[in-house]
Amino acid sequence: MATFVVVRTTNIKAMFFHIQKIEQSTHHTDNLQNPKNQGNPMVLGVYRNKARTILYTVYTKKTFGEYWDSVENKRIPKRLWTPQMKEYYQQKALDTPKPPFVFKITVVGWLFVLLFMGVFGYVIYDSVKPPPAKSEKHLAMEQAPLVDDIYFGRYELYKEKGNPLGMEGRFGWFKVLNVEGDVYYLAKSKEMSRGHKPKEQLNSTDFETENMLPVRLVEQTGYDIRLKSDNGLLEIYITDKK
Repeated sequence: MATFVVVRTTNIKAMFFHIQKIEQSTHHTDNLQNPKNQGNPMVLGVYRNKARTILYTVYTKKTFGEYWDSVENKRIPKRLWTPQMKEYYQQKALDTPKPPFVFKITVVGWLFVLLFMGVFGYVIYDSVKPPPAKSEKHLAMEQAPLVDDIYFGRYELYKEKGNPLGMEGRFGWFKVLNVEGDVYYLAKSKEMSRGHKPKEQLNSTDFETENMLPVRLVEQTGYDIRLKSDNGLLEIYITDKK
């Protein structure tokens, strides 16, 4: 005969983690003999575990049984179970109702899933999206300087390498007169400014006939070009191309 009585349950708690032994049913075992204390009645409890975290809740599909000595209120070790006790538990386990669910995500868990999907989707999108189109100016600045190319920038001419004392600096336009391998010969505009002025205000058509010191390409990006002479006395910084 099946009855429902109070049988002890066990809770295991940890931070963000909780395991609970859920009682499914209890049964008197009048036809079974207590293997530990003959004559003492026993109660069979059928249980299943419920695990809960901040992200999800899980019920175990399988149940497990425990025989309790009703007089001493002590659990009978499973190693002492008789074949009749095992068979009786198997019968009652089949009658145990199924859990309400096996796996269920909590509200916080869904928020975490959505956050993960958003981050994962962004990483995928960022890895496959085409690079942004380069501007016309960017593409022009990436090209190697050619003869007759005209650039805007500034130059610094030193009397002594590494010594800014007496350095001559001017802003204006430059024209590539000749290219020999990685060596460039540039001429500066006839109108150069001591201070920075908008490039539109400076002469970009008239250049000196003599070139400056030959320079080599030190750095080139889509934003600037840097050239320097071998003796380190002349440095040219280009920011625009005509």
